[in-house]
Amino acid sequence: MKRTIFDMDHDMFRDSVRKFMLKEIAPHVDGWREAGIVDRDAFRKAGDQGLLMMWADEQYGGLGIEDFRYEQIVIEENVQHGDPSLFLTLHSRLVGPYIGKLGTEEQKQHFLPACARGETILGIAMTDPGAGSDLAGMKTRAEKQGDHWVLSGSKTFISNGINGDLFVVAARTVPDKPHGLGLFLVEADMEGFERGRNLKKMGLKAQDTAELFFDKVKIPASHVLDDPERGFYNLMRFLAEERLINAVGSLAHAQAAFDITMDYIRERKAFGQSIAAFQNTRFKMAEMRTQLDVAQTFVDQCVVQHNDGGLTAEAAAEAKLFTSEVEGRVMDECVQLHGGSGYMDEYRISRMYTDARVSRIYAGTSEIMKEIIARGIGLDPRGR
Repeated sequence: MKRTIFDMDHDMFRDSVRKFMLKEIAPHVDGWREAGIVDRDAFRKAGDQGLLMMWADEQYGGLGIEDFRYEQIVIEENVQHGDPSLFLTLHSRLVGPYIGKLGTEEQKQHFLPACARGETILGIAMTDPGAGSDLAGMKTRAEKQGDHWVLSGSKTFISNGINGDLFVVAARTVPDKPHGLGLFLVEADMEGFERGRNLKKMGLKAQDTAELFFDKVKIPASHVLDDPERGFYNLMRFLAEERLINAVGSLAHAQAAFDITMDYIRERKAFGQSIAAFQNTRFKMAEMRTQLDVAQTFVDQCVVQHNDGGLTAEAAAEAKLFTSEVEGRVMDECVQLHGGSGYMDEYRISRMYTDARVSRIYAGTSEIMKEIIARGIGLDPRGR
């Protein structure tokens, strides 16, 4: 189905992003996956291209472009022609806005320009070991001591954990209040901060995902984001966009799998004919095409609503749930249509299959999305 949310400027931008991905990212992907980490230079090149922190005002190094469609294009072209392990959007639209929306003028002037240039790589540290999606169960704590805070605890599954230079860290600030959290800016060279190992994962092999440790890290007042007791509510404020980001990425990944499978079934011969000629193949492709078009129409509408400031938490959860589940189904069907070749890592579809599995887990599991949606339609877990 023809997509109608983009204009000529978006099309020109997409063309430039595609060329960037093909020239600067694609040739290095195999090496990055082998090394288990993306080269930091990829962020600097993206910064030079103007692809980072596009929403930030020019005085902070950005382009002053709030329109999410430009970020949507970056996500789609990175997935199609780069690699989903390159978390440019986590840096720019998931973490960066915490500083841009919650930070003081001094914080924005100090941190954002280097982030826009790709010299400072961002990460966000929410997940405590053993807590998972239960932010209210967070044990990492920050205690006020005079004019500064002291941060202690640990985090796990942190994206950009090895490459990261600056982390937004969530910590408990009010011991007897489940939602009494604060957000703190932790720089990698602060005393008491340590990185753990680069965690081995099923997929996204080039994404550096790490443990982080905080041993009485002294956090000056200049590194506290907003009210140190309202961190939970600030985290909730940004979750709708995070889930939209994941929906865009999941759908782009599924579309890429469909495209390479279409090429494969037309070329592969079996029993004297192209496997694209078999009814099972044609029906499977028809089913996937339908699911992709339905999902794309919904996601594009969510993007329009987000640009207008009207995207609800429930709609974002629906988008994240549906696209991640579609992605999983499409990947499975595409591997099956590749036959034995689909199980071999030398074929891209094999790597995509394992990369896709985390989509139903991170940024809130499918089960958490269903809980949000259920509450949104008035189904309270207490039966009210």
